[in-house]
Amino acid sequence: MTATGGGGRRRRRFGTHLLLIMILITLPVIGLISVLDCREVEEAMTAGDALLREQTGESIVQSLRLTDAGLKLFDGTLDSRMAEGFGPVLAEYERAGRDPGAMDLARVREELGGEMDIYIINESGVVEYTTYPPDFGLDFRKLPSFYDRITEIRLGDAFVADRVVAESASGVLRKYAYLPSPDHRYLFELGLACNATEAGHYAPDYQALGEDLMRLNPTLKEVRIYDCYGRFINVTRLEGPVVPTSVDPVAVAIFEEREDRTMVDGAAGTITRYIFVDLSDPGNPSDTSLVVGLIYTTASLDARIAEVRFSHAVIVLFASLAACCIAVPVSRRITRPVQEIVDDVDRIAGGDLDHRIRVSTGTEFARLSESIGIMVDSLKENIRRLRESEEAVRQYDARLEDLVRERTAELEESGQTVNLFLDIMVHDINNANTIAIGYTQLLIDVLEGERQEIAQKMLSGIEQSSSIIGRVATLRKAREVGAALVRVDLDRVIRAQVAGHLAARVRYEGRPVDVLADDLLPEVFLNLLGNAAKFGGPDVEITIRVAEHGDEVTVSVEDTGPGIPDAVKKGLFGRFWKGEGSPAGAGLGLYICRTLVERYEGRIWAEDRVKGRPECGTVIRFTLRKAG
Repeated sequence: MTATGGGGRRRRRFGTHLLLIMILITLPVIGLISVLDCREVEEAMTAGDALLREQTGESIVQSLRLTDAGLKLFDGTLDSRMAEGFGPVLAEYERAGRDPGAMDLARVREELGGEMDIYIINESGVVEYTTYPPDFGLDFRKLPSFYDRITEIRLGDAFVADRVVAESASGVLRKYAYLPSPDHRYLFELGLACNATEAGHYAPDYQALGEDLMRLNPTLKEVRIYDCYGRFINVTRLEGPVVPTSVDPVAVAIFEEREDRTMVDGAAGTITRYIFVDLSDPGNPSDTSLVVGLIYTTASLDARIAEVRFSHAVIVLFASLAACCIAVPVSRRITRPVQEIVDDVDRIAGGDLDHRIRVSTGTEFARLSESIGIMVDSLKENIRRLRESEEAVRQYDARLEDLVRERTAELEESGQTVNLFLDIMVHDINNANTIAIGYTQLLIDVLEGERQEIAQKMLSGIEQSSSIIGRVATLRKAREVGAALVRVDLDRVIRAQVAGHLAARVRYEGRPVDVLADDLLPEVFLNLLGNAAKFGGPDVEITIRVAEHGDEVTVSVEDTGPGIPDAVKKGLFGRFWKGEGSPAGAGLGLYICRTLVERYEGRIWAEDRVKGRPECGTVIRFTLRKAG
């Protein structure tokens, strides 16, 4: 089924097209199914990984809450011991004359058994004196809520016990308590380092907790726990309360906002999940809440996704090869009956109309073969009838040509007769009008009063009749004359028409310019000036302007008459149009102007002399081609 086009271009077989169509349909379908399945598997793996991270976060939060609950049980057993410890501190404060700088804090610590550290916090919330050097200079104003609480305690009179907390540097459990100075200038704080034996059962083992979580979740790379200062707990031994290199600003921000946050680092292949664990208690000054940083690696998930993508790519490749192998025999089986029908049709097209179409297998192909056979029989019958009718058509065409020649000759003769009658009528009517105008003028000169007015109206009617005959002659000439346009001096034409127009005041603003027209161009100005004078009234002022725009000249005829409404402007240049309240006439003036301007390949239209105010007069504009 390969054919060659009229231009020698070789066309592909139908079987080739069918094979290409089958491949182009099958391959995208296979690819789409594979992509959708791959995406679904990736989404399931990603969702499972996210769910595991969520469960890991919930597990560590529950573990920290359980640990905090155990510390609370141990915490209550130390309150009375802490209250008794403030006795020596108050006695030393009074002995030093209430001057903390004169207090012997080391001696007081020894008196307390060396288990309690002493802190003296000034009004600004800063640890001004202490027996525990790492906390010297600690500024609690950085924790506004805690600062407000200790200020409230300093201004009060009651002993307040705080929570047992683990130090970030050493992990040692400490119990804190507060008592205001008698003059409320300072706040005394005691910090008891809990006995390792008695506190060991309650001490949180964050390192073991992290190891357990990483065993449960292989993607968990690291576990970090931060206190309210953003410091690592059980990670770095600090020299002071706050070491910039040991503080995580993200943890600080999360502690202040008290909201969880997730950060993804695509370059490093990590996902860091910060979780705020709220362990605060309104009854304690310190906020023991923690921030947990869980750092996950995406390497395992990325490797599994890459493996899934590779396997789907291999499946698509093998499925595509299989589809191509199946498409070849299927397309051949489908196109074989079509090939037989095409061969038979080619023989019939070559002129062998008696050749019969072979009946192929399949109901549809059998019906197609029968339909082609019926079509060939009908074609043979139509050819026979066509040949019989050719002679009749030939005879009819010859007769029709004779009739057309006869009718054409009759029309030409009728047209000549009409033109002859029209010439005789124009000539005779003009002669009669000329004589009537002369006698009527004599009557006007000799008559007086009412009779003179009647004679004047007769003269106006005769002049109008003569004008109509002149316009009809102009239209006839414009339609019949087919001469080419010539160079015409537009300035001379306008000046001649202005000089011959005495009915109104006419001002001309222009300069010499040549346009393409003929000897009928003065008729345009004659009609436009006549209309402006007739409809404008006795005081009308007329202005003619000429402007050049490239290869085109625009002529404007302006008047100060009553103007033309916008609704009338569209049909103004139609045949037999007459203005409202105008004198009787044929209404051919503006139609003649349009006919002549269009003959000169120009345009003509009407506008308000003052835009948007029709009552201020009208301007008729038309364009002409400039002579090169």
